[in-house]
Formats: sequence, C-alpha cells, structure tokens
Amino acid sequence: MIVVENLSRHFGGIRAVENVSLSIVSGSITGLIGPNGAGKTTLFNVIAGLHRPNSGRVFLDGEDITGLAPHELFARGMLRTFQIAHEFYTLTVRENLMLVPGSQSGERLIDAWFRPGQVRDEEARIRAKADEVIEFLQISQVADELAGNLSGGQKKLLELGRTMMVDAKIVFLDEVGAGVNRTLLNTIGDAILRLNRERGYTFCMIEHDMDFISRLCNPVIVMAEGAVLATGTPDEVRTNEEVIEAYLGTGLKNRSYPNVRSSGTMS
Repeated sequence: MIVVENLSRHFGGIRAVENVSLSIVSGSITGLIGPNGAGKTTLFNVIAGLHRPNSGRVFLDGEDITGLAPHELFARGMLRTFQIAHEFYTLTVRENLMLVPGSQSGERLIDAWFRPGQVRDEEARIRAKADEVIEFLQISQVADELAGNLSGGQKKLLELGRTMMVDAKIVFLDEVGAGVNRTLLNTIGDAILRLNRERGYTFCMIEHDMDFISRLCNPVIVMAEGAVLATGTPDEVRTNEEVIEAYLGTGLKNRSYPNVRSSGTMS
C-alpha cells in the first residue's frame, strides 16, 4: 500500500527524518513507535503531504505521491488523524461527520438555487451514512452534542469516525490513545480492529502504549533519532536490545528486566 524510499526531512540543522525506507502492507495495522523526538510525527507529516521531503520518494499503490498536498492525498484515499483532535467544536458530532465527503452539491450556489431536490437527496444519504458511523462507534448518546463538549476519548472516536465517511485506503493515526481513559481506549481499539477485519482498512499508527500496540499491530516499526531502528512483531521489538537501549539509554546487559514500560517507553 505504502512504500517509502530514502525519505529525509530537515529543519535547518535538525535532521528530523534521515534516509527512512519502509513499507506498509495492504490490510495490515502497522505500529510506529520510538522515543519522543524520534521523528515519527514528522514522518507522518511528510507522507501525508504536510511537509515536503528534502529527499526521497513516497508511493501509494505504486503511484508516486511525493509532495502532493493533503487534499490531493485525501482524494486518493489517504487520511490521517492528529494527536490533538481537530474537531469543528461549534458543530454537532453528526454535523462533523457530514462535512467530510468532498464536492457535495450543496457547496455550489447554483445547485442550492436551482437543484434543491438534488441537494436534499444527497444530504439525506450523507446523514444516513453519518448515523451508520455513529452507531458503529457506539456514540449515539452524543450524536447531537457539540463536538467541543466531548471528552478527549470521544473526540478521538469522532476523528476515527470521520475517516469512515469516505472510502479510505489507508489511515494514519497519530497517538489515538493519548489522554484517553482505558475504557474508551478499548472501544477505540475494538473499532480499529473491526474496520481492519470487516472493511479492509489499512492502518499505520503512532502510539506509546505498548499494550495497545501489541493488541492491534503487526508489524511494529521502531524509530530513533530520525531513522528506522528495527522492524518486527511486538514481541520481537520488546526484547530487541537496540530498541531497549534507545528508550532507556542502556542495553540488556545492564538491566535485570527485558521489557520497557509504556508512556513513551515500552511495556
């Protein structure tokens, strides 16, 4: 689905991403982990078109998409969420979802004036789709609540729901579990697994909670200092000495435990 070749992104003298190559298999849930400052979000931003790379290429389904703008990638089925949810806080949950599909006929003044029936029919279909998403995510109780009044976890569910309003090929999730209580995190995890298994969604997710990563992801890619350090199953990266050293600054030889704790560490 995604192939990244020798990708680099520098900010002045800071080499945030340096010569990264990786691939994301269609139908997988790929985890991306690493210490703070490892370059994970910058890599997401380059792939998703928020930053242009200094060098390297990105391919989506074999098509070179390097440097395309986010709205162009959206049209090709690449979506992403952010660590801090970007909801329209003065609109309801349902209205936030209904805004997502692009090129709606009601956005054109001529259609609103001369084709009101077409606008109404399309809006009814989009509303029905939004209600389906709301039911899927089990957030019917807040469907008519202003998005700005939601809890952090509910806002993350809403962000996930917005990706369901279009035919997404791949969704990049940036710390979907950050600031979310364990109950809602389990709900989010269940929704991701269902989207993957039942609807064929491909995901790549940045996350610090290794229990969450282990439940959802295979493979897991580890970054450190802007580069890929290791790739493997959750169990393989948990016991990889280079990975542990990147998190704790020391290898297994000087530690009596092989696993790292969560929250920016491993568990």
